[in-house]
Amino acid sequence: MGLFDFFKKKPVEDIVEIEVLYPSSWENGMPPVKVVVVEVLQPTPGKAVDIILPIRNTTETETETETETETETETETENASQKLDSGLSKTKKTWSERWNAFMANFRSVDEDFFDDLEETLIGADVGAQTAIQITEELRDEVKLQNAKSKQEVSAVIVDKLVSLYRSQGIDEDASMHFAPQGPTVILLVGVNGVGKTTTIGKLSAYYKNAGKKVVLAAADTFRAGATEQLVAWGERNGVPVVTGTAKADPASVVFDGVKTAIDTQADILFVDTAGRLQNNVNLMQELAKMKRIITRELPNEPQEVLLALDATTGQNAVQQAKLFKDSTDVTGIILTKLDGTAKGGIILPIRNELHLPVKWVGLGENVTDIQPFEANDFAKSLFGSLLTE
Repeated sequence: MGLFDFFKKKPVEDIVEIEVLYPSSWENGMPPVKVVVVEVLQPTPGKAVDIILPIRNTTETETETETETETETETETENASQKLDSGLSKTKKTWSERWNAFMANFRSVDEDFFDDLEETLIGADVGAQTAIQITEELRDEVKLQNAKSKQEVSAVIVDKLVSLYRSQGIDEDASMHFAPQGPTVILLVGVNGVGKTTTIGKLSAYYKNAGKKVVLAAADTFRAGATEQLVAWGERNGVPVVTGTAKADPASVVFDGVKTAIDTQADILFVDTAGRLQNNVNLMQELAKMKRIITRELPNEPQEVLLALDATTGQNAVQQAKLFKDSTDVTGIILTKLDGTAKGGIILPIRNELHLPVKWVGLGENVTDIQPFEANDFAKSLFGSLLTE
């Protein structure tokens, strides 16, 4: 039977009974039943209707799409700025309180004034070395501008702080580096408890959403539950995780991870390394072994060795950074838990004393609570309220 013969066929007038169950109580042990009569409709020949489709206006659609894209980009930038402001709320509050208390005691610009200023800066976690440097520079700046009133002095000092903060990053390379071809290997290092594994989970989601093919290697085989934690992040983000047995040689996991990244043509391989004490020679040598294995398979890798630092530890984080920098080729800093501390000022000594770029900041527990570090945005958020007061 042909197609047209099918449509010429006389419509069927079967009656179908459908049983529908309703969420109501049973009576006498029997479920409530409703019977509905439904007529089965068939196509009727000669009843076709012409449908006129609207003509697509390509120019208008493209313009609308471009406008939508621009709006989305602006919204993302706005959200990132708002998230940074929110994440720095505790630090900003501390800065403002310390600054207001300092200026409340202002009498004149003398030696006591600069001694108090130095103490205030140290208390704000900028570090002793940085505080001394800033104070010395401010002596000259206040004299140069002949600032005398409280408002004038405050404006000069805060403006100098912002200027100094921004100047630290002029020759700083805070961008992420990627291999021109083949997988890019990124190692995360740091002591236990700073949030390395969680940060890898966030970064893997970030780059997967950017269209990159990501693989994770669980080389932290010593900490109980570390592999399982990374596997959970992999499942959550839809990213494969290369694992080894408990207490296995971490370097063997790294080797398998590199091979997997090459075989699957992945764009990025993130390696979660064992949390190590910065003064543990054996663990530092193990890190060097990992790098040798990576270089043997991919001569130009790893592109990045990112040191995760817990912002809540303040000056202790700076000491960790100094020791890690001396023992391995750290390319950048990830400052975690910035939203949970009033010690965000440690970014200044990290940049001023160590000359290590802060590349990422963690601003919460959610998978999207991580963003690239922007020095100007950070300075504006941290000091902006003081400039307007």
